[in-house]
Amino acid sequence: MDKYAKIALICLLVFILIKSFSSLSSSKEYTKNPVDELIRDMNDISNFSIILFDMEFEENTFGSDVYRQKYQIITTKKDSEIDITETGWEKVSETYFQANLNNMGMEIASKTDGKLSKTAAPAGYSQFVGNSQYGQWTNRGGSSFWEFYGKYAMMSSLFNLMTPVSRGYYDDYSRNYRNTNRPYYGSSTSGGTSYGTSSTMKNRGTTSSWSKSQSAFKSSVQSRVNRSSSTSRTGRSSSSSYRSRGGGFGK
Repeated sequence: MDKYAKIALICLLVFILIKSFSSLSSSKEYTKNPVDELIRDMNDISNFSIILFDMEFEENTFGSDVYRQKYQIITTKKDSEIDITETGWEKVSETYFQANLNNMGMEIASKTDGKLSKTAAPAGYSQFVGNSQYGQWTNRGGSSFWEFYGKYAMMSSLFNLMTPVSRGYYDDYSRNYRNTNRPYYGSSTSGGTSYGTSSTMKNRGTTSSWSKSQSAFKSSVQSRVNRSSSTSRTGRSSSSSYRSRGGGFGK
């Protein structure tokens, strides 16, 4: 094989490699946000809640990892009756998955009297707890707790409110979080938070898909962190050498 043939072969191999990497990169296509799609489909509904019911992660060695979420949708009618539906698994982007990593079991979007919110909140807080159509505050042992009326008693388990909602929690949410675009997780304890993925009140336990896939997710994240740290160390060494020759390498 002469010199020019070798050069042509090398160029062909480089071209193939570039196309391969380009193909892998294109596999990370823009993923539509299913929650935005749901909101759009319910545009004519004045009151609804979208709860992050479950999530799962699937590591893909030869391509993009897969991130999925499942939602529970609660809509209310004019007569205060409610409809509950559950979606199938919806593929989401890694960015959106990460953004809601702490929000399982929480409301991640809602519309109340036509006003839309995408701030994470305990399920039921935006429309049902504190709403006299569905229940009332009762005093127990000197403290005030929310109690759903009999026909809505199932809401406590629906929203994973396995212990009564205290007036203190709800007032904290209403005064300091509801209109500030900050998610509310209640108080932090040694066992986790009051609400959300690490909630001590969550009742799905090991039956959720997330409980089975979170270890793989954490392992994948740690692996990427380790690779990034290794690359950073290599980069610092390289940039240090660059500075010694040219001086002043800025970020």
